[in-house]
Order: sequence, then structure tokens, then C-alpha cells
Amino acid sequence: MQDLPKRFETYSEARRNGFLKIRDLKEQAGKHVVGVFCSYTPVELITAAGAVYVSLCGSSEDGIAEAEKYLPNNYCPLIKSSYGLAVSDSCPYFYFSDMIVAETTCDGKKKMYELMGRLKPTHVMALPHNPSLESSENLWLSEMYRLKEALESQFNVVITDEDLKAAIHQKNLERQAMVKLYEIGKLKPSPIRGYELNDIVSASSFIFTGEQRLALLEERRQQLMSDYEANYKGKASPPRILITGCPVNGVSDKVLKEIELQGANVVAFENCSGPRTQSDLVDETIDPYKALAQRYLGISCSVMSPNPKRLETLASMIEEYQIDGVVEVVLHCCHTFAAESFGVKEFVRDKLGIPILSITTDYSMGDSGQLATRIGAFIEMLQLNL
Repeated sequence: MQDLPKRFETYSEARRNGFLKIRDLKEQAGKHVVGVFCSYTPVELITAAGAVYVSLCGSSEDGIAEAEKYLPNNYCPLIKSSYGLAVSDSCPYFYFSDMIVAETTCDGKKKMYELMGRLKPTHVMALPHNPSLESSENLWLSEMYRLKEALESQFNVVITDEDLKAAIHQKNLERQAMVKLYEIGKLKPSPIRGYELNDIVSASSFIFTGEQRLALLEERRQQLMSDYEANYKGKASPPRILITGCPVNGVSDKVLKEIELQGANVVAFENCSGPRTQSDLVDETIDPYKALAQRYLGISCSVMSPNPKRLETLASMIEEYQIDGVVEVVLHCCHTFAAESFGVKEFVRDKLGIPILSITTDYSMGDSGQLATRIGAFIEMLQLNL
């Protein structure tokens, strides 16, 4: 696979350069900054409040030792990294944030946010965990209004319906552009490594205006389409891998990169950074708060119970992306994804007939050799089956 043009920042470059951008937005443009962690955050409300939202640090081993002074050692690495980098002032985005918006996605995060509230104003949305109940939608709708009031109070602003509708429209455009970029992976062979595609998507979170994000995503998609037509169309495809499970930014080097070093291509992501959290748009024809509640409650994360939509998404993506094998990534002590792992393996392997490799890991590199061996054997088996 060819490298991306130099004008396309890697995740680490974008994250580093974003520090200066967010500082300038705050200090020179007078913008308020809201730190977020999760795909359940209704970012349209933040934009409608005239603030910018930024994804907070939580995908490296650096803050874990500091976090373990406050949190149990057997917490998941994502939670420990998030809190450790915040409490040690090692995440500039947390430093520049005026407030944090979070959700009760899992028990570990709920208790971590209590501690985080000592560091910054932290608004925690009470996320219901059964999306099929009418009461859940009503609760989540009330949480939309509660967030509106918190943002208005924190920043002394008024969020109008017109501003919210404009923010919804812009974010819908971005979601459509993101899905189109991900769908580059449907090309056979794909003109981009999954490791690099994950970098592009992650880097886009450090662009702080919707118009710029939209333009960059479309530019990169067009460049990759041109690459496909010029250099890849008609060529043989290596084994095509779908990633499912936990967020992978903290383990991308030892999982995504290793998969592709071993001769396969990650072409699809069925996790919270992938198209399943982007494909559903906010309905622009109904009340904006009701539309936000419906859209965000429909995200099929493993914290939801029951969660049949995840299996439905897996089935459709395996077919649409012509998947040869699935790699499931579960972070240590992520109980919801770990509990769903049996059902996912049973569904993918037994019902769909697709080989699946399940990996349980954390942010350290201590198991990288073992993972390389397991990944290598899995891909060798896929190659023999092609």
C-alpha cells in the first residue's frame, strides 16, 4: 500500500498540532472548549452553544501509573489512561477544556467521572441501557434538555432551536463524509491500510470546525479513489479483515499494524470509531431534541442490553466489505465487550461461517510478541483458504 501524501497529518501529528489550535481558539478567538470522551456525546448541542468540542486523551500507557494512585489496578486501560493523563496535567486538551461532558456508559467510567469532577466542571448524562423501552427514550430526551441547561449556565449563552438545527445539519454532512471515507474499504483491493485509515479518522477529531473537517474528509476520499483507479483496480486482494470490539487507538500498533505486517488488510471497523456510530443521521424533520435523543440512543455499543443491532451490523458489514476474517479486540476489564464476546464469536463463526480471532489486551507492549504469533497464524490460515 502506498503512503498518504505528506500534507495528510498522522494521528500523532494532528494531535500535537491540535494543541496549538485549541489554545489559539480559546485565548485569541475567545472560544469555550468542551472535552468529550464518547460517541454518545450529542456534540451538536456543544456546537450550538458556540463552543468547540475536543476528544480527550485516553489511548496511551503514559497516564496509567498515575491513575492507579486513585483507581483500582484492575480497571480497563482506557479509563485509567483517561484519568491519569487528566489528573497529571499531561493532556493539553483536558487543560484547555472549560468543562467535560460525559455519559454513564459503564460502571468504571461513572466512578472515574466522580473523581474527574474534582478537577473540572463535569456534566454526566444518565445514559439508559435498554434502547427498546419508551421510557429510555424519554429519559434520554430529558438528558438532552439537561445538557442544554448545563451548557447555557456554564457559558452564559442561549441555545436557540435555529442554532441547534444548523449544528445538526453540519454534523450530518460530516457523518456522511466519514462513512464515504470508510467505504473506501469496500474496494477490492483497498487502496489504503486500515492502520492509516484509522489514523485519518482519529486525526480529523483535532480539526475544530465542521467545514474544515468536511473538506478534509472529502479531499482524502477523492485522493484515495484516484489512487485506486491508478494503482489498485483489478489487482488481487490480500485477506480482508474486519475489526470489532473496543476502541483500538491505544493498541493500533500491536494489532492493526501487526495484522498488515503479516500480509492482511484491515478494511472495516465495527467499533465505536467506525461507520456504525456514523451511519445513522439525526432526523432534521422533527423536533431537534427528540431527534438527538433517538439518534444517539440507537448507537449499538456493548453497554446496551439487549444489543441485537451490533450483530445485525456485523452481518451487513461482513457481506458489504467482503470480509475473510474478523479480529475482535477486547481491552482488559472491559466487562461489557468481554461479556458479548461469546455471542459475537458464536454468531460470526457458527452462523456466518467467518473465521474470528479474539484478542484480550491492554495498552502495554508486553504481549506484542504473543499477539504477533497469534495474528500470524490466523492470517496464514486465511491465506490458505483464499
